Amino acid sequence: MLFANTPTPPYYAVIFTSQRTESDPTGYHTMADLMVELASKQPGFLGVESAREQSGLGITVSYWDSLDSIQQWKENLSHLKAQEKGKRDWYSSYITRICKVERDYTKSN
Repeated sequence: MLFANTPTPPYYAVIFTSQRTESDPTGYHTMADLMVELASKQPGFLGVESAREQSGLGITVSYWDSLDSIQQWKENLSHLKAQEKGKRDWYSSYITRICKVERDYTKSN
């Protein structure tokens, strides 16, 4: 995993925590990659970090420069279609949190 290269705060984080279903994951990884690629082309997108356990629990954090940018991404038609498929086929539960990042700290080698 690579860390997102975010600017000096403040900026915003969208934290999407999900539990995958045990159903056939056909198309899931392809769609996830497509959504990251599409989001990266959206105005205000700053980066993304994502991890998933073997149990299916996953956390994806996307970073944005404004609440308006987040809203525009939420309303993107391709993203809306992916959300519907996720609700129907890929996630048994999920929660989305939107936060303002006031400070960040780093350690690098």
